[in-house]
Amino acid sequence: MKELKDKILEEGVVLGDDILKVDSFLNQQIDVELISKMGKEFAEHFKDIKIDKVFTVESSGIAPALATASELGVKCVFGRKKQSLTTSEDVYHSSVFSFTKQVMNELIVNKEFINEGENVLMIDDFLANGQAAKGMIAIIRQAGANPVGCGIVIEKSFSNGRQLIEDMDVEVYSLARIAKLEDGNIEFTE
Repeated sequence: MKELKDKILEEGVVLGDDILKVDSFLNQQIDVELISKMGKEFAEHFKDIKIDKVFTVESSGIAPALATASELGVKCVFGRKKQSLTTSEDVYHSSVFSFTKQVMNELIVNKEFINEGENVLMIDDFLANGQAAKGMIAIIRQAGANPVGCGIVIEKSFSNGRQLIEDMDVEVYSLARIAKLEDGNIEFTE
């Protein structure tokens, strides 16, 4: 997606050889127009698949997942990283390692929100080592639902996340694929 790549080049900040900061339009401040276009792009790519729900992880995946769900006319579900007072005890859960924060999180979803037999599209902001997507796939499968695709805003192609998810028989579609982050520069694949 050219517009996203241009925005990454314009506003993204490289922090070392494996971290890209995009807080100005994706992770803290949201460029609503760009997010809307991302949702349209994901919906267009996955249009031939029956999708019942869009699933993401809090918090940075929510905006692109919501835009995608809106385009598809389905509900959007997000996994919580911590149990809240309003979360029921009847939940699906999976342990997920956060690459950016370097901590283990629990991914929690009330069982009422993902149902057996549903086709679930995952959307997330970044794909690096694939741990968030792996955790989402585990929850979807616990529910007896079907992970039908994984839409990623920014993929770090120099990491092994894509292969991990594809080895779980889930298609990965990324809007921007980064080949390398080096000396403050961003190099895309394709």
